[in-house]
Amino acid sequence: MTATSTFGLSSEARNLHWLLTNLVEEVPGLLSVAVVSSDGLLLLSSDPGRNAEARTAESTRPTGPKGSAADLATIVSGIGSLTIGAARLMDGGGVKQTMVAMDEGSLFVMAISDGSLLGVHGSPDCDMSVVAYHMALFVGRAGHVLTPELRIELRKSLEADALGSA
Repeated sequence: MTATSTFGLSSEARNLHWLLTNLVEEVPGLLSVAVVSSDGLLLLSSDPGRNAEARTAESTRPTGPKGSAADLATIVSGIGSLTIGAARLMDGGGVKQTMVAMDEGSLFVMAISDGSLLGVHGSPDCDMSVVAYHMALFVGRAGHVLTPELRIELRKSLEADALGSA
């Protein structure tokens, strides 16, 4: 996690950290995961180094977007905005999931009930159906607890961690 400790966080924030950690540890092939608020701010992210598969294959494949978790958040936010706009133009209703298949991996973006987004960068050999299934489980479990108050708490936690590591 980008937050090195959940000490001092509410039980809802700790539960959300646990859900994200569980997603990363349980699903093979995940390189990076981010939860992004509806206004594009990073709320929570994984640390690709925690994923054993990414760690053992570090020399042969990328471990996530170049730069930082903020880069993944930017990508997820942009794709989310683009697909929402496309759905409006096409009278397609709400966007549930977007998947981008690339030569060297996949990117999945799934809507969370409050307008936040869950973004996952997967390795080239990840099982897309398994990733989508576990993302849906995460969204189902996290959607009802991701309140405005929790989003504020998560942002403050990320900011405090950034100040502490600077």
